[in-house]
Amino acid sequence: MKFRNYLYVFVIIITGGYIFTQINTSNKELENKKDEITKSDIANPIFANINQERIINADNEPGSWLSHGRNYEEQRYSPLVQINKNNIDNLELAWSFDMSSTRALESTPIVVDGTMFLTSEWSIVYAIDAKTGNEVWYYDPEVPKDWGRKACCDVVNRGAAVWKGYVYSATLDGRLIKLDAKTGELVWEIDTLIDRARDYTITGAPRIANNLIFIGNGGAEYGVRGYVSAFDVDTGKLAWRFYTVPGDPSLPFEHPEMELAAETWKGGEWWKIGGGGTVWNSIVYDPEFNQVYIGVGNGTPWTRVIRSPGGGDNLFLSSMVALDADTGKMNWHYQTTPGDNWDYTAVQDMMLAEIEIDGDKRKVIMQAPKNGFFYVLDRKNGELLRAHKYAEVNWATHVDMETGRPVENKDKDYLEEKQWILPGALGGHNWQAMSFDPDLGLVYIPTQIAPTIYKMTEEWQKTGKLKYKPNSWNTGVELGKYLDLALTTPDVPIPTGSLQAFDPISGETKWEVMYPQHWNGGTMSTKSGITFQGNGMGTLNAYDSFSGELLWSKDIQTSMLAPPITFMIDGEQYIAILAGTGGGNNHGGDTLGFHAEHLASLKYGNAGRLLAFKLNGELNLPRLDLLEKIIPEQPLLQSTEFQISRGTELYGEYCAFCHGTAVRAGPALPDLRMMNNDSHELFKEIVYEGILSENGMSSFSDVLSENDVESIYHYIVKTASVDRQIQLEQNN
Repeated sequence: MKFRNYLYVFVIIITGGYIFTQINTSNKELENKKDEITKSDIANPIFANINQERIINADNEPGSWLSHGRNYEEQRYSPLVQINKNNIDNLELAWSFDMSSTRALESTPIVVDGTMFLTSEWSIVYAIDAKTGNEVWYYDPEVPKDWGRKACCDVVNRGAAVWKGYVYSATLDGRLIKLDAKTGELVWEIDTLIDRARDYTITGAPRIANNLIFIGNGGAEYGVRGYVSAFDVDTGKLAWRFYTVPGDPSLPFEHPEMELAAETWKGGEWWKIGGGGTVWNSIVYDPEFNQVYIGVGNGTPWTRVIRSPGGGDNLFLSSMVALDADTGKMNWHYQTTPGDNWDYTAVQDMMLAEIEIDGDKRKVIMQAPKNGFFYVLDRKNGELLRAHKYAEVNWATHVDMETGRPVENKDKDYLEEKQWILPGALGGHNWQAMSFDPDLGLVYIPTQIAPTIYKMTEEWQKTGKLKYKPNSWNTGVELGKYLDLALTTPDVPIPTGSLQAFDPISGETKWEVMYPQHWNGGTMSTKSGITFQGNGMGTLNAYDSFSGELLWSKDIQTSMLAPPITFMIDGEQYIAILAGTGGGNNHGGDTLGFHAEHLASLKYGNAGRLLAFKLNGELNLPRLDLLEKIIPEQPLLQSTEFQISRGTELYGEYCAFCHGTAVRAGPALPDLRMMNNDSHELFKEIVYEGILSENGMSSFSDVLSENDVESIYHYIVKTASVDRQIQLEQNN
């Protein structure tokens, strides 16, 4: 730099006044160009220029929905009041958009500058004109269809983030992509995965703050190690990474927190099968403390006695963790379920608020994780302030407020014998969004009673060990024989659901609406005192946030999981929602006949749609015809008792997660009782050889033999034959 300055002085001395003339001219040109740039920016502002200040001050533009939970607090509460209790009877369809999907749709759209950005199955990204519902562009990242087998809970995606003219989203196969918000053109894509040999997936929505993109991943059941990463928005360069469970203790720790965590894992070789702890959903940024809060998932296997036979809390499983947003350094952590044995993830939505507690205003973070307790923590330091039951719980009696630990019910220990436990593995509340009305102090939670029967595997009972199975679930409990367990366990409650208005401070349920179907949609609340929710029965409902009175209902005829949002364009307020179910309950669609008469997408089909309503909308949804699910006549087979028994177990272990327990599929994927002649003839080629892998049906030759496939086929045909006979008798 010094040499360059000396050179300038030398040139000035030689050329005299001429150089000053040139400098002055250049400066004038530069000033003129600056003026032109400034004028251009005013005339043509950056499209979709969402930035930090804009999200922090989201209430200044209530007509937009700028981030995943509307703003950084993620309360899913809108200040809009045009749609209110006096006029909601006039709320009608403004437009609909065909998503060309029969899978679960879980995205929360972003709405800014008149455009809606959202994601669909297989991580496809859409830009939609928010006033008309017309497609602006879409981008298909072309996820390899084989990757669908790695997805625990369908090929879903929960949304994109928009930042300074670009759209960011993550793909099922672990890429982070950056798109031009105007055109949908790819700017860059990066690989977020530390090990592509493991079955990682990403289904969650990224969050952005401080020009960093925060994203986690999924895949715990398949044997991965959890972590969350921060990437630079401009370059995609990794800024920091925080691991949620320790790796091989013989190797150096990646960061100091892993040394702390390793002390809580005792014995075993968890690192060989990953350990779990994936951050697959909730990530929240707090601008007041410059912290990123992450919700951490379950361990692998589910059973601690296998992954950590010496006991221990197994940090940071099932925890809320606060990280410095710039460095990834941990500030505090709180573990909701120490030594988790039940798949009690803490990845459910977290929200920030300021609430009066015991006479003082406290800045808090709130969560209703799977385990059935609602937590309120001081978000600056992680102090536990409240822990009330929000759902039916029998695995623990209460949370000890002195220690912060749940007091477990020893009568529900399933180490020696099977137990039905509430909440089950689906949780008292799952990923479906909850909302908060700060005026009423109430949280609106889609809750569920969905028990799981836990039983240690026969392999563990005989050997005290579990053989890790690549490309498969490794839970340590008998999922493959779940149907037999369900039929031989008395007094197990039938799954049901509800919408609950819950006071997080008193623990009181102010009101509750019961549903016959447990797998329902997320919620959104408005300042006009209305809470919106779509449900499994196919109705989009609006409730009085104070009383729970049903104010308005629209029969969509498609089950919903995604949360509604609201926005305003040209002076008109809209309510928008994605319709289409599946996800974590694909395997429970019609199990034992519980939900066949209730689940709308089983009755009418699961055609995915994006719907927007406004006051005095002029459109009507076309009525859908009831599906005729007549099971066809099955091939005549000579099946041995061993084939049926073996086929039952293998089907439960490898097929039921997608195609339904007892071969009774949910609405998102094919019901194998309905196979046509070609599928019957090519069953081995489909399952063993993978001839339909481009459609998402991968080969299972890595875990099944040809004889195994034959046994599964015999079980499917026998089940279909029995169900067909029952169907014929009922129809007669």
